[in-house]
Amino acid sequence: MGSSQGSALSTNVAEFVEKPSARGEVLFVDCLPTYVKELIAGGAAGAFAKTAIAPLERVKILMQTRTEGFHSQGVFQSLKRLLKHEGILGLYKGNGASVLRIVPYAALHFMTYEQYRCWIINNYPSLGTGPSIDLLAGSAAGGTAVLCTYPLDLARTKLAYQVMDTKASFRNGIHSYHAQPVYNGIKDVFRSVYMEGGILALYRGVGPTLIGILPYAGLKFYVYEELKRHVPEEHQKSIIMRLSCGALAGLFGQTFTYPLDVVRRQMQIQSLQPSNQGGDPRYRGTFQGLTTIIRNQGWRQLFAGLSINYLKVITEYTPFL
Repeated sequence: MGSSQGSALSTNVAEFVEKPSARGEVLFVDCLPTYVKELIAGGAAGAFAKTAIAPLERVKILMQTRTEGFHSQGVFQSLKRLLKHEGILGLYKGNGASVLRIVPYAALHFMTYEQYRCWIINNYPSLGTGPSIDLLAGSAAGGTAVLCTYPLDLARTKLAYQVMDTKASFRNGIHSYHAQPVYNGIKDVFRSVYMEGGILALYRGVGPTLIGILPYAGLKFYVYEELKRHVPEEHQKSIIMRLSCGALAGLFGQTFTYPLDVVRRQMQIQSLQPSNQGGDPRYRGTFQGLTTIIRNQGWRQLFAGLSINYLKVITEYTPFL
């Protein structure tokens, strides 16, 4: 690491002094470690992608939480309704928390994956170093990243859930809309939720998220390998074929674990839905949430908004095909 990197850095500094303008910014980026550059690039790309699909994400949250006026609407009608009564900015409510979560989540996942992998290999050598180790290490890293960034996900849901009654014509006999927002931003969500129930309140709904990590990763991995196994050998190295198999595996994994996502969303907004409104008791756990939703809202509610997830996968993979 010593002399070669040191001389390169000296050369860069010299060039930076001689040409201190836009060229200096490029040299500064060039001096960063590779993983930092990957995080910056990935964060920028992730922020762009999250913002591009933010309107669909907000509609999905409104469907999952059975928000009055939206749970029986289609995607297009819901978007039209939001646009009419909250304007363009209404389509992106809560997106800031989602964007803020990208870099820390990716960084934590990246840093802890190798740590978990080495720990498993060193402590359980009988497991070998095959794909199962990668699956376990990836799930553990994902769980760690979720725990550390979950309050931002909670804030995103609470901000997206509150629909503003900005016009009198919006009411139409519906009284769940607010003339003033319950929360005015991410900081206000953290402060209010902490005052309501302390640190644990910031993790309301984290159970279904953690439970779904391993099944989702396992199913996605298994389906991907099975699909790839049925692809002719001459096409197995094709990027298009790999992306297609990855997209189908992702769709399968999301469909199977999607009910857990619905339970999570409904648990996250329970403080905004008192138990005396609508008759649904507060969910004390994942299983109770699943059974209560089936009993009171019907099994179809467990898949409310799933079509939006399919649209997201299509839009994510189409540019590469």
